[in-house]
Amino acid sequence: MDVESNQRESEKMVREISPLLKFVLELGPLVVFFFANSRGEWLAKTFPVLTEFGGPIFIATGLFMIATAVALTASWILTRTLPMMPLISGIVVLVFGALTLYLQNDTFIKMKPTIVNALFGVILLGGLLFGQSLLGYVFNSAFKLNDEGWRKLTFRWGFFFLFLAVLNEVVWRGFSTDTWVAFKV
Repeated sequence: MDVESNQRESEKMVREISPLLKFVLELGPLVVFFFANSRGEWLAKTFPVLTEFGGPIFIATGLFMIATAVALTASWILTRTLPMMPLISGIVVLVFGALTLYLQNDTFIKMKPTIVNALFGVILLGGLLFGQSLLGYVFNSAFKLNDEGWRKLTFRWGFFFLFLAVLNEVVWRGFSTDTWVAFKV
């Protein structure tokens, strides 16, 4: 078999899923986090084992980690691939969620969006410094743009991610945990 045949075989093995299911897999863990934080006390009374996590933000963090792992596993089983952004975000959720639970300090889970957004922003803008419009590699099959269009889109998304990182820092440092969770969602 030649290289092209191998590539075609690999592409056939990657399965497509419905946009609705993809949406649920990507946003489901966030919905779990929001629900668990807002209903943490009720969850702790209903399922006493959850009190091991701590207060509502810690219950939400633990369930967020579980939901993220389930969503990534389901995505892999259904498509035989993992999208880069959910994968990176999932790794950060698991690492910072574990730190949050182990140290009983919600600062770590609150920093997660800052780190993920800053990372994506720096990668996108860094790629432009080296003459690469990295969004083109990710979304080339979804959008048909010329090189200048990909550069503009990558530049705007890069700065948008950095803006989100700064905004997350302002909200989690300046407002209550419940306000931060509502902002996050």
